[in-house]
Amino acid sequence: MKVIEPLPVEVVHLIAAGEVIDSLAAVVRELVENALDAGATRIAVSLWTDQWRIRVADNGVGMSLADLKAAAAPHSTSKIRDRADLWKITSLGFRGEALHSLAQLSNLQIASCLTILNSTLNSADASRHEGWWVAYTPQGQAVQVEPMAIAPGTIITADQIFANLPARRQGLPPLTQQLRTVQLTIHQLSLCHPHVTWQVQQNDRDWFNLFPGSTARHILPQILRDVQVSDLQEFKIQNSKFKIQNTLYPSSLYVLLGLPDRCHRHRPDWVRVALNGRFVQLPEMEQTILAGFRRTLPRDRYPICFVHLQVPPDQIDWNRHPAKSEVYLHHLDNWREQVAGALDQALRLNPNSLPDTLYSDRIGKVLKTAEATGWYNINGKQDAEVISEAGGEQDSTPHSSLLTPHSSPPTPLKAVAQLHNMYILAEHPSGVWLIEQHIAHERVLYEQLCDRWQMAPLDSPIILNQLTTGQVEQLRQIGVEIEPFGEQTWIVRTAPNLLAQREDCAEALLELSLGGDLQTAQVATACRSAIRNGTPLLLPEMQTLLNQWQQTRNPRTCPHGRPICLTLEESSLSRFFRRHWVIGKSHGIVD
Repeated sequence: MKVIEPLPVEVVHLIAAGEVIDSLAAVVRELVENALDAGATRIAVSLWTDQWRIRVADNGVGMSLADLKAAAAPHSTSKIRDRADLWKITSLGFRGEALHSLAQLSNLQIASCLTILNSTLNSADASRHEGWWVAYTPQGQAVQVEPMAIAPGTIITADQIFANLPARRQGLPPLTQQLRTVQLTIHQLSLCHPHVTWQVQQNDRDWFNLFPGSTARHILPQILRDVQVSDLQEFKIQNSKFKIQNTLYPSSLYVLLGLPDRCHRHRPDWVRVALNGRFVQLPEMEQTILAGFRRTLPRDRYPICFVHLQVPPDQIDWNRHPAKSEVYLHHLDNWREQVAGALDQALRLNPNSLPDTLYSDRIGKVLKTAEATGWYNINGKQDAEVISEAGGEQDSTPHSSLLTPHSSPPTPLKAVAQLHNMYILAEHPSGVWLIEQHIAHERVLYEQLCDRWQMAPLDSPIILNQLTTGQVEQLRQIGVEIEPFGEQTWIVRTAPNLLAQREDCAEALLELSLGGDLQTAQVATACRSAIRNGTPLLLPEMQTLLNQWQQTRNPRTCPHGRPICLTLEESSLSRFFRRHWVIGKSHGIVD
């Protein structure tokens, strides 16, 4: 029998190093998080894959010589001091393991310059820069220290990563997969810290850059190239106090979502959650997000949604995973409730949530097609002769549609006409809207059915034949009263309220019996009951439908995920009809 003995210190540290640094992406993650903690606004990441080398340079506050010498010592950090600090974590890093682990797994070098502000000095000497370069032993001790001319900030280089553990290198995923994870890591941090400029190189060649923005809404289109700024909606509740179990917690909530009528994904790969500046895995919160988009997207499509929650540090326990990607969030159900409410607000129609640039790309194509049959071009030489009116040309630049928690009600639409007995043409202060009458009514009916699903007695019971046991059970589950009425015959005495008076009620009941949950039955009932395309409507009927549709919770798409509304902003109309020309100039009268 083997005797239990304590492990040598170097083995303990090597095991810990393997938990913290398990890939190239982990190296990048730990180093850029340190840069962000140092207040960096510009971070440059360079990778040399053939040399297993990574360098991260930042313009943060830098380190003093004393801190540089101690930086790679085990469990050394400037972030916390005692046990109580574990419940007051406000930084991305705090364990003091990353640099020591890198020293054990690579050749670690750090160059840094600390900017020391001294108010007693005159303005010419208001700052003093001290730059040093330090190399470390595998134990984290400073073995070489040299002065170095360097701009304020820090440059950390890890060379020959995992060279002393060849088996570890061989067990890593393929290099292409590791690089994708590196890219994903930077993408995630850039969304949480949109003010930072990122420059990333691979083997001395530019790989990708991310430019800063005021919010994540300006970052995501740089990551997802097929998404435009105007496709995104953001919602923010800042400096609010959420009441949880009679306690007020100062918190903020930021939601960035892709409008369901404009963009979605084949996989749920962009349903993401961040806590206090870092992406985390919270499956329960992700399910809340997916539920918030239910019946707003096409079948087998998933939303684009990023939720960033800033909560008091004592509400999070980061000591669950070395990478800090798995956490314990206290009162999780209450935070989920806040997120669900924010999604509900962001998906509604109001003056801010439906910007004037809706479908501007599609409308641009329509205008270009119209120009092709004419004698002029909007973007041709004549543009040089455009002179603004006294009021100035209207600005059609996409603007931020940042919502507040108490947004104003939708601007009323005015029904103007019906086109092809299919579309309602409506006037809006921002321009012209075209609403498809069937799917708009379908959305209205669906939400009414979700709020109040009722059965109504049939004037004459309906006889259904050749139903399977599953079909009968399905009808009963959705509330239909059905009884046996002979061999392979069933009698139905109630039906959903909207279907009870329809001539095709029997056909509708057969459709509902074919499976699905209650929500599926509600969608099918709404679709069958909605105004059919080809049905002529009077102007008051159109106006009533528009008013009802604008008040729905998810007015952008029908329950099947089809877009309901197409808008043409007034600025595009002005541009197309040359309303910003001076009349004399357009006729060649004015020199």
